[in-house]
Amino acid sequence: MSQARSIQDEGHALAWVGQFAQHAGPRYLQIAQFIEQALASGVLRPGDRLPAQRRLASLLQVDLTTVTRAYDVARQRHLLEGRGARGTYVAAPKAELGQLLDLSMIIPPPPAGIDFDELLRQGLAQVLLRTDSSMLMNYHLGGGSAADRAAGALWLAPLFGPIEHDCISVCAGAQSALAALIMALSPAGGTILAEALTYPGLLNAAQALGRRVQAVASDADGMCPDALEQACRQHGASLLYLNPTLQNPTGHTMPAARRLELLRVCARHGVMIIEDDPYSLLADTAPPPLAASAPAQVAHIATLSKCLAPGLRTAFVLLHSAALRERFMTALRALVLMATPLTSALTTQWLHDGTAQQLLQGVRQEARQRQRLASQLLAGRSSHDSANLTPADCAIHIWLELPTYWSASTLAQVAQAEGLAVSPASAFSTGPQPPEAIRIALGSIADEARLRAALRKLSELLARRPGQSRSVVV
Repeated sequence: MSQARSIQDEGHALAWVGQFAQHAGPRYLQIAQFIEQALASGVLRPGDRLPAQRRLASLLQVDLTTVTRAYDVARQRHLLEGRGARGTYVAAPKAELGQLLDLSMIIPPPPAGIDFDELLRQGLAQVLLRTDSSMLMNYHLGGGSAADRAAGALWLAPLFGPIEHDCISVCAGAQSALAALIMALSPAGGTILAEALTYPGLLNAAQALGRRVQAVASDADGMCPDALEQACRQHGASLLYLNPTLQNPTGHTMPAARRLELLRVCARHGVMIIEDDPYSLLADTAPPPLAASAPAQVAHIATLSKCLAPGLRTAFVLLHSAALRERFMTALRALVLMATPLTSALTTQWLHDGTAQQLLQGVRQEARQRQRLASQLLAGRSSHDSANLTPADCAIHIWLELPTYWSASTLAQVAQAEGLAVSPASAFSTGPQPPEAIRIALGSIADEARLRAALRKLSELLARRPGQSRSVVV
Protein backbone atom coordinates (compact mmCIF):
# COMPACT_ATOMS: atom_id res chain seq x y z
CA MET A 1 0.00 0.00 0.00
CA SER A 2 1.41 3.41 -0.92
CA GLN A 3 2.15 6.08 1.70
CA ALA A 4 -0.52 8.35 0.15
CA ARG A 5 -3.16 5.58 0.44
CA SER A 6 -2.13 4.94 4.05
CA ILE A 7 -2.53 8.61 4.96
CA GLN A 8 -5.93 8.71 3.23
CA ASP A 9 -7.17 5.64 5.13
CA GLU A 10 -5.91 7.11 8.41
CA GLY A 11 -7.81 10.34 7.71
CA HIS A 12 -10.99 8.38 6.95
CA ALA A 13 -10.60 6.44 10.21
CA LEU A 14 -10.66 9.71 12.14
CA ALA A 15 -13.37 11.51 10.16
CA TRP A 16 -15.83 11.01 13.01
CA VAL A 17 -13.57 12.45 15.72
CA GLY A 18 -14.30 15.95 16.95
CA GLN A 19 -12.16 18.37 18.93
CA PHE A 20 -11.58 17.65 22.59
CA ALA A 21 -13.00 20.44 24.75
CA GLN A 22 -11.40 21.45 28.03
CA HIS A 23 -14.61 21.61 30.08
CA ALA A 24 -16.70 18.93 28.35
CA GLY A 25 -15.93 16.08 30.73
CA PRO A 26 -13.46 13.18 30.66
CA ARG A 27 -11.94 12.40 27.29
CA TYR A 28 -13.29 8.86 27.22
CA LEU A 29 -16.84 10.28 27.44
CA GLN A 30 -16.04 12.84 24.75
CA ILE A 31 -14.88 10.03 22.43
CA ALA A 32 -18.14 8.14 23.08
CA GLN A 33 -20.01 11.35 22.30
CA PHE A 34 -18.05 11.75 19.03
CA ILE A 35 -19.29 8.29 18.01
CA GLU A 36 -22.87 9.14 18.95
CA GLN A 37 -22.80 12.45 17.04
CA ALA A 38 -21.20 10.83 13.99
CA LEU A 39 -23.98 8.23 13.92
CA ALA A 40 -26.62 10.96 14.19
CA SER A 41 -25.07 12.95 11.33
CA GLY A 42 -24.40 9.93 9.10
CA VAL A 43 -20.59 10.21 9.18
CA LEU A 44 -20.60 6.75 10.77
CA ARG A 45 -23.04 4.08 9.64
CA PRO A 46 -23.98 0.63 10.94
CA GLY A 47 -21.31 -1.86 9.90
CA ASP A 48 -18.43 0.66 9.75
CA ARG A 49 -15.28 -0.65 11.37
CA LEU A 50 -13.54 1.53 13.96
CA PRO A 51 -9.78 1.59 14.50
CA ALA A 52 -8.31 -0.88 16.95
CA GLN A 53 -8.11 0.59 20.42
CA ARG A 54 -4.32 0.82 20.53
CA ARG A 55 -4.22 2.40 17.07
CA LEU A 56 -6.90 4.98 17.99
CA ALA A 57 -5.07 5.82 21.21
CA SER A 58 -1.95 6.51 19.17
CA LEU A 59 -3.81 8.62 16.60
CA LEU A 60 -5.55 10.69 19.28
CA GLN A 61 -2.47 10.87 21.52
CA VAL A 62 -4.34 9.54 24.55
CA ASP A 63 -3.59 6.49 26.69
CA LEU A 64 -5.04 3.08 25.84
CA THR A 65 -7.26 3.05 28.95
CA THR A 66 -9.07 6.17 27.71
CA VAL A 67 -10.02 4.51 24.42
CA THR A 68 -10.94 1.24 26.14
CA ARG A 69 -13.33 3.08 28.49
CA ALA A 70 -14.76 5.07 25.56
CA TYR A 71 -15.52 1.90 23.58
CA ASP A 72 -17.05 0.31 26.69
CA VAL A 73 -19.38 3.29 27.16
CA ALA A 74 -20.31 3.22 23.46
CA ARG A 75 -21.14 -0.50 23.73
CA GLN A 76 -23.32 0.18 26.79
CA ARG A 77 -25.18 2.75 24.69
CA HIS A 78 -25.64 0.12 21.95
CA LEU A 79 -23.51 2.16 19.52
CA LEU A 80 -20.75 -0.41 19.00
CA GLU A 81 -20.38 -4.16 18.96
CA GLY A 82 -17.27 -6.31 19.18
CA ARG A 83 -16.74 -9.06 16.63
CA GLY A 84 -13.82 -10.84 18.22
CA ALA A 85 -10.62 -10.83 16.20
CA ARG A 86 -12.34 -8.93 13.39
CA GLY A 87 -12.48 -5.77 15.49
CA THR A 88 -15.06 -3.22 16.69
CA TYR A 89 -17.95 -2.17 14.46
CA VAL A 90 -20.79 0.34 14.56
CA ALA A 91 -23.85 -1.56 15.76
CA ALA A 92 -27.09 -1.79 13.84
CA PRO A 93 -29.74 0.53 15.36
CA LYS A 94 -32.11 -1.12 17.79
CA ALA A 95 -34.79 1.58 17.50
CA GLU A 96 -36.47 -0.15 14.57
CA LEU A 97 -36.77 -3.55 16.23
CA GLY A 98 -40.07 -2.95 17.98
CA GLN A 99 -38.78 -1.08 21.04
CA LEU A 100 -41.10 1.78 21.99
CA LEU A 101 -39.72 5.22 21.18
CA ASP A 102 -41.15 7.31 24.00
CA LEU A 103 -41.72 11.00 23.26
CA SER A 104 -44.41 11.30 25.93
CA MET A 105 -42.60 11.68 29.27
CA ILE A 106 -40.90 14.97 30.15
CA ILE A 107 -37.54 14.31 31.78
CA PRO A 108 -34.27 16.20 31.39
CA PRO A 109 -31.96 14.86 28.68
CA PRO A 110 -28.66 13.38 29.92
CA PRO A 111 -25.91 15.98 29.56
CA ALA A 112 -23.05 15.17 27.22
CA GLY A 113 -19.67 14.61 28.82
CA ILE A 114 -21.02 13.90 32.32
CA ASP A 115 -20.52 10.50 33.90
CA PHE A 116 -23.50 9.97 36.22
CA ASP A 117 -21.92 6.84 37.73
CA GLU A 118 -18.89 8.85 38.80
CA LEU A 119 -20.99 11.75 40.10
CA LEU A 120 -23.06 9.35 42.20
CA ARG A 121 -19.97 7.64 43.58
CA GLN A 122 -18.36 10.94 44.51
CA GLY A 123 -21.55 12.45 45.90
CA LEU A 124 -22.49 9.47 48.03
CA ALA A 125 -18.91 9.16 49.29
CA GLN A 126 -19.09 12.76 50.49
CA VAL A 127 -22.49 12.17 52.08
CA LEU A 128 -21.21 9.14 54.00
CA LEU A 129 -18.07 11.03 55.00
CA ARG A 130 -20.07 13.94 56.44
CA THR A 131 -23.15 12.15 57.79
CA ASP A 132 -23.72 9.38 60.29
CA SER A 133 -25.14 6.50 58.23
CA SER A 134 -27.62 5.66 61.00
CA MET A 135 -29.16 9.11 60.51
CA LEU A 136 -29.71 8.34 56.83
CA MET A 137 -31.72 5.24 57.74
CA ASN A 138 -33.94 6.89 60.37
CA TYR A 139 -37.09 9.00 60.52
CA HIS A 140 -36.68 12.75 59.99
CA LEU A 141 -38.96 15.67 60.60
CA GLY A 142 -40.78 16.72 57.44
CA GLY A 143 -39.67 19.83 55.62
CA GLY A 144 -35.97 19.07 55.55
CA SER A 145 -32.99 19.80 57.78
CA ALA A 146 -31.40 23.23 58.10
CA ALA A 147 -28.76 22.15 55.55
CA ASP A 148 -31.46 20.92 53.14
CA ARG A 149 -33.36 24.20 53.36
CA ALA A 150 -30.14 26.14 52.87
CA ALA A 151 -29.53 24.07 49.72
CA GLY A 152 -33.04 24.98 48.54
CA ALA A 153 -32.22 28.65 49.05
CA LEU A 154 -29.13 28.20 46.85
CA TRP A 155 -31.22 26.57 44.11
CA LEU A 156 -33.83 29.36 44.19
CA ALA A 157 -31.34 32.24 44.50
CA PRO A 158 -31.06 32.90 40.73
CA LEU A 159 -34.83 33.56 40.70
CA PHE A 160 -35.38 35.23 44.08
CA GLY A 161 -32.06 36.40 45.46
CA PRO A 162 -31.46 35.78 49.19
CA ILE A 163 -34.29 33.83 50.88
CA GLU A 164 -35.02 33.15 54.53
CA HIS A 165 -34.33 29.43 54.90
CA ASP A 166 -37.32 28.92 57.19
CA CYS A 167 -39.64 29.83 54.29
CA ILE A 168 -38.51 26.73 52.36
CA SER A 169 -39.90 23.22 52.79
CA VAL A 170 -38.18 20.20 51.24
CA CYS A 171 -40.58 17.67 49.71
CA ALA A 172 -40.38 14.25 48.06
CA GLY A 173 -41.11 15.57 44.57
CA ALA A 174 -43.48 18.18 43.16
CA GLN A 175 -46.57 15.96 42.85
CA SER A 176 -46.90 15.33 46.60
CA ALA A 177 -46.19 19.02 47.23
CA LEU A 178 -48.93 20.00 44.78
CA ALA A 179 -51.45 17.66 46.39
CA ALA A 180 -50.60 18.96 49.87
CA LEU A 181 -50.98 22.57 48.75
CA ILE A 182 -54.39 21.79 47.25
CA MET A 183 -55.46 20.27 50.57
CA ALA A 184 -54.07 23.22 52.56
CA LEU A 185 -55.30 26.07 50.36
CA SER A 186 -58.71 24.97 49.11
CA PRO A 187 -61.83 23.51 50.77
CA ALA A 188 -63.11 20.01 50.09
CA GLY A 189 -65.36 20.16 47.05
CA GLY A 190 -63.89 23.53 46.05
CA THR A 191 -62.89 24.83 42.64
CA ILE A 192 -59.36 25.32 41.33
CA LEU A 193 -58.95 27.73 38.42
CA ALA A 194 -56.44 26.85 35.71
CA GLU A 195 -55.68 27.36 32.05
CA ALA A 196 -57.63 25.27 29.55
CA LEU A 197 -54.46 23.28 28.81
CA THR A 198 -52.65 22.38 32.01
CA TYR A 199 -50.42 19.88 33.78
CA PRO A 200 -52.12 16.45 34.03
CA GLY A 201 -50.81 16.00 37.56
CA LEU A 202 -53.06 18.86 38.66
CA LEU A 203 -56.09 17.16 37.11
CA ASN A 204 -55.25 13.83 38.78
CA ALA A 205 -54.65 15.38 42.20
CA ALA A 206 -57.79 17.51 42.07
CA GLN A 207 -59.95 14.53 41.13
CA ALA A 208 -58.47 12.33 43.86
CA LEU A 209 -58.93 15.08 46.47
CA GLY A 210 -62.49 15.93 45.49
CA ARG A 211 -61.80 19.31 43.89
CA ARG A 212 -63.01 20.56 40.52
CA VAL A 213 -60.72 22.21 37.97
CA GLN A 214 -62.36 25.07 36.06
CA ALA A 215 -60.82 26.28 32.81
CA VAL A 216 -60.13 30.00 32.37
CA ALA A 217 -59.74 31.39 28.86
CA SER A 218 -56.31 32.39 27.56
CA ASP A 219 -54.91 34.47 24.73
CA ALA A 220 -51.43 34.79 23.22
CA ASP A 221 -50.04 36.11 26.53
CA GLY A 222 -51.58 33.42 28.72
CA MET A 223 -54.58 33.45 31.05
CA CYS A 224 -56.85 36.45 30.40
CA PRO A 225 -57.33 38.81 33.38
CA ASP A 226 -60.96 39.56 32.42
CA ALA A 227 -61.76 35.87 32.17
CA LEU A 228 -60.09 35.26 35.54
CA GLU A 229 -62.11 38.09 37.07
CA GLN A 230 -65.32 36.55 35.79
CA ALA A 231 -64.35 33.04 36.95
CA CYS A 232 -63.53 34.31 40.46
CA ARG A 233 -66.98 35.90 40.73
CA GLN A 234 -68.85 33.00 39.17
CA HIS A 235 -67.19 30.07 40.93
CA GLY A 236 -66.05 31.54 44.23
CA ALA A 237 -62.71 29.79 43.88
CA SER A 238 -60.00 30.27 46.49
CA LEU A 239 -57.13 28.80 44.48
CA LEU A 240 -55.49 29.40 41.08
CA TYR A 241 -52.92 27.08 39.50
CA LEU A 242 -50.37 28.51 37.06
CA ASN A 243 -47.24 27.19 35.33
CA PRO A 244 -46.14 30.51 33.84
CA THR A 245 -42.66 29.73 32.47
CA LEU A 246 -42.22 27.24 29.60
CA GLN A 247 -45.69 26.02 30.41
CA ASN A 248 -46.56 22.33 30.24
CA PRO A 249 -47.79 21.45 27.64
CA THR A 250 -47.60 24.51 25.36
CA GLY A 251 -44.08 25.75 26.18
CA HIS A 252 -45.44 29.30 26.44
CA THR A 253 -43.86 31.82 28.85
CA MET A 254 -46.21 34.41 30.31
CA PRO A 255 -44.96 38.02 30.00
CA ALA A 256 -44.26 40.02 33.15
CA ALA A 257 -47.11 42.46 32.58
CA ARG A 258 -49.67 39.66 32.34
CA ARG A 259 -48.36 38.09 35.54
CA LEU A 260 -48.89 41.35 37.42
CA GLU A 261 -52.41 41.72 36.02
CA LEU A 262 -53.34 38.24 37.25
CA LEU A 263 -51.84 38.96 40.66
CA ARG A 264 -54.03 42.06 40.99
CA VAL A 265 -57.18 40.12 40.11
CA CYS A 266 -56.36 37.42 42.67
CA ALA A 267 -55.61 40.02 45.35
CA ARG A 268 -59.04 41.61 44.84
CA HIS A 269 -60.80 38.26 45.28
CA GLY A 270 -58.59 36.76 48.01
CA VAL A 271 -57.41 33.93 45.74
CA MET A 272 -54.16 32.13 46.54
CA ILE A 273 -51.91 31.01 43.67
CA ILE A 274 -49.90 27.82 43.26
CA GLU A 275 -46.99 28.68 41.00
CA ASP A 276 -45.66 25.41 39.60
CA ASP A 277 -42.23 26.31 38.27
CA PRO A 278 -40.16 23.32 37.14
CA TYR A 279 -38.60 25.00 34.10
CA SER A 280 -37.50 28.57 34.92
CA LEU A 281 -33.87 27.61 35.42
CA LEU A 282 -33.85 26.15 31.90
CA ALA A 283 -34.93 29.47 30.42
CA ASP A 284 -32.37 31.92 29.04
CA THR A 285 -34.65 34.80 29.99
CA ALA A 286 -37.85 34.64 32.00
CA PRO A 287 -39.84 37.25 33.91
CA PRO A 288 -39.59 37.20 37.70
CA PRO A 289 -41.68 34.48 39.36
CA LEU A 290 -45.11 35.46 40.64
CA ALA A 291 -43.89 34.66 44.15
CA ALA A 292 -41.17 37.31 43.83
CA SER A 293 -43.80 40.00 43.17
CA ALA A 294 -46.43 38.82 45.69
CA PRO A 295 -44.76 36.55 48.28
CA ALA A 296 -47.75 36.48 50.63
CA GLN A 297 -50.10 35.50 47.83
CA VAL A 298 -48.18 32.71 46.08
CA ALA A 299 -46.97 29.22 46.98
CA HIS A 300 -44.00 28.45 44.72
CA ILE A 301 -42.99 24.87 43.80
CA ALA A 302 -39.55 24.23 42.29
CA THR A 303 -38.70 20.61 41.49
CA LEU A 304 -35.34 19.20 40.43
CA SER A 305 -37.00 16.48 38.36
CA LYS A 306 -37.14 18.54 35.15
CA CYS A 307 -33.76 20.27 35.46
CA LEU A 308 -31.53 17.55 36.94
CA ALA A 309 -33.00 14.06 37.42
CA PRO A 310 -36.40 12.65 38.48
CA GLY A 311 -34.71 10.07 40.69
CA LEU A 312 -33.59 12.75 43.15
CA ARG A 313 -37.27 13.08 44.20
CA THR A 314 -36.71 16.56 45.57
CA ALA A 315 -38.81 19.70 45.33
CA PHE A 316 -38.68 22.95 47.26
CA VAL A 317 -41.84 24.80 48.28
CA LEU A 318 -41.52 28.49 49.09
CA LEU A 319 -44.23 29.81 51.46
CA HIS A 320 -43.68 33.05 53.36
CA SER A 321 -46.60 32.71 55.79
CA ALA A 322 -45.77 30.64 58.87
CA ALA A 323 -49.45 29.75 59.33
CA LEU A 324 -49.74 28.52 55.73
CA ARG A 325 -46.50 26.55 56.07
CA GLU A 326 -47.93 24.74 59.08
CA ARG A 327 -51.15 23.91 57.22
CA PHE A 328 -49.11 22.74 54.26
CA MET A 329 -46.82 20.53 56.36
CA THR A 330 -49.83 18.98 58.12
CA ALA A 331 -51.30 18.06 54.75
CA LEU A 332 -47.95 16.86 53.41
CA ARG A 333 -47.39 14.52 56.37
CA ALA A 334 -50.74 12.87 55.57
CA LEU A 335 -49.38 12.03 52.10
CA VAL A 336 -45.63 11.56 52.52
CA LEU A 337 -44.13 11.51 56.00
CA MET A 338 -40.73 12.76 54.82
CA ALA A 339 -38.42 13.02 51.88
CA THR A 340 -36.01 10.07 51.65
CA PRO A 341 -33.00 11.09 53.80
CA LEU A 342 -30.39 9.55 51.50
CA THR A 343 -31.58 11.31 48.33
CA SER A 344 -32.13 14.55 50.26
CA ALA A 345 -28.56 14.36 51.54
CA LEU A 346 -27.22 13.69 48.05
CA THR A 347 -29.21 16.60 46.63
CA THR A 348 -27.96 18.89 49.38
CA GLN A 349 -24.37 17.78 48.76
CA TRP A 350 -24.66 18.44 45.02
CA LEU A 351 -26.23 21.85 45.55
CA HIS A 352 -23.54 22.92 47.99
CA ASP A 353 -20.54 21.59 46.03
CA GLY A 354 -21.65 22.89 42.62
CA THR A 355 -22.45 19.52 41.01
CA ALA A 356 -26.12 20.47 40.60
CA GLN A 357 -25.20 23.67 38.78
CA GLN A 358 -22.83 21.70 36.53
CA LEU A 359 -25.62 19.27 35.69
CA LEU A 360 -28.05 22.11 35.05
CA GLN A 361 -25.72 23.74 32.53
CA GLY A 362 -25.23 20.39 30.81
CA VAL A 363 -28.98 19.82 30.58
CA ARG A 364 -29.48 23.33 29.16
CA GLN A 365 -26.84 22.73 26.50
CA GLU A 366 -28.28 19.34 25.55
CA ALA A 367 -31.83 20.72 25.50
CA ARG A 368 -30.80 23.51 23.14
CA GLN A 369 -29.20 20.98 20.79
CA ARG A 370 -32.32 18.79 20.85
CA GLN A 371 -34.53 21.78 20.12
CA ARG A 372 -32.46 22.45 16.99
CA LEU A 373 -32.69 18.80 15.96
CA ALA A 374 -36.47 18.75 16.39
CA SER A 375 -36.88 21.99 14.49
CA GLN A 376 -34.90 20.57 11.57
CA LEU A 377 -36.69 17.23 11.40
CA LEU A 378 -40.23 18.53 12.01
CA ALA A 379 -40.01 21.64 9.83
CA GLY A 380 -43.14 21.99 7.76
CA ARG A 381 -45.08 19.35 9.73
CA SER A 382 -47.02 21.83 11.91
CA SER A 383 -50.27 23.55 11.00
CA HIS A 384 -48.30 26.77 11.49
CA ASP A 385 -44.92 28.00 10.32
CA SER A 386 -42.07 25.76 11.44
CA ALA A 387 -40.61 28.63 13.47
CA ASN A 388 -43.51 28.18 15.86
CA LEU A 389 -42.72 24.53 16.52
CA THR A 390 -40.67 25.12 19.62
CA PRO A 391 -40.86 27.40 22.62
CA ALA A 392 -37.97 29.74 23.36
CA ASP A 393 -34.95 29.00 25.52
CA CYS A 394 -33.91 25.48 26.53
CA ALA A 395 -37.30 23.82 26.91
CA ILE A 396 -37.35 20.03 26.99
CA HIS A 397 -40.72 19.70 25.27
CA ILE A 398 -42.48 20.97 22.13
CA TRP A 399 -46.12 21.74 21.41
CA LEU A 400 -46.99 20.79 17.84
CA GLU A 401 -50.27 21.84 16.24
CA LEU A 402 -51.20 19.20 13.70
CA PRO A 403 -52.03 19.40 9.99
CA THR A 404 -55.77 19.58 9.40
CA TYR A 405 -56.02 15.99 8.18
CA TRP A 406 -54.79 14.58 11.53
CA SER A 407 -56.66 14.57 14.83
CA ALA A 408 -54.52 14.32 17.94
CA SER A 409 -56.24 11.18 19.21
CA THR A 410 -55.94 9.36 15.87
CA LEU A 411 -52.31 10.34 15.46
CA ALA A 412 -51.47 9.14 18.98
CA GLN A 413 -53.15 5.78 18.30
CA VAL A 414 -51.44 5.26 14.94
CA ALA A 415 -48.08 6.32 16.38
CA GLN A 416 -48.48 3.88 19.27
CA ALA A 417 -49.18 1.06 16.82
CA GLU A 418 -45.94 1.93 15.04
CA GLY A 419 -43.87 1.98 18.24
CA LEU A 420 -43.93 5.72 18.94
CA ALA A 421 -45.50 7.35 22.02
CA VAL A 422 -46.68 10.99 21.99
CA SER A 423 -49.10 12.91 24.22
CA PRO A 424 -52.35 14.22 22.63
CA ALA A 425 -53.89 17.52 23.76
CA SER A 426 -56.75 15.69 25.49
CA ALA A 427 -54.32 14.58 28.22
CA PHE A 428 -53.94 18.22 29.30
CA SER A 429 -57.41 19.60 28.67
CA THR A 430 -59.72 21.09 31.29
CA GLY A 431 -62.26 22.12 28.66
CA PRO A 432 -64.62 20.27 26.32
CA GLN A 433 -62.77 20.89 23.05
CA PRO A 434 -58.99 20.44 23.16
CA PRO A 435 -57.01 21.59 20.10
CA GLU A 436 -55.64 19.14 17.56
CA ALA A 437 -52.09 19.15 18.88
CA ILE A 438 -49.53 16.91 20.56
CA ARG A 439 -46.78 17.44 23.10
CA ILE A 440 -43.38 16.01 22.24
CA ALA A 441 -40.85 15.36 25.03
CA LEU A 442 -37.23 15.72 23.98
CA GLY A 443 -35.45 14.15 26.95
CA SER A 444 -37.24 10.85 27.43
CA ILE A 445 -35.04 9.13 24.80
CA ALA A 446 -31.56 9.38 26.24
CA ASP A 447 -29.64 8.33 23.15
CA GLU A 448 -29.50 11.10 20.55
CA ALA A 449 -29.38 8.68 17.63
CA ARG A 450 -32.60 7.03 18.84
CA LEU A 451 -34.19 10.45 19.38
CA ARG A 452 -33.32 11.36 15.80
CA ALA A 453 -34.93 8.10 14.63
CA ALA A 454 -38.06 8.84 16.67
CA LEU A 455 -38.42 12.41 15.36
CA ARG A 456 -37.81 11.23 11.80
CA LYS A 457 -40.48 8.54 12.24
CA LEU A 458 -42.90 11.16 13.59
CA SER A 459 -42.13 13.49 10.67
CA GLU A 460 -42.86 10.68 8.20
CA LEU A 461 -46.09 9.86 10.01
CA LEU A 462 -47.23 13.50 9.90
CA ALA A 463 -46.57 13.58 6.17
CA ARG A 464 -49.02 10.72 5.63
CA ARG A 465 -52.75 10.99 5.83
CA PRO A 466 -54.72 8.71 8.15
CA GLY A 467 -55.10 5.27 6.58
CA GLN A 468 -52.15 5.61 4.24
CA SER A 469 -49.40 3.01 4.40
CA ARG A 470 -45.71 3.73 4.84
CA SER A 471 -45.10 3.20 1.14
CA VAL A 472 -46.68 6.57 0.31
CA VAL A 473 -44.63 8.64 2.72
CA VAL A 474 -43.36 11.82 1.07
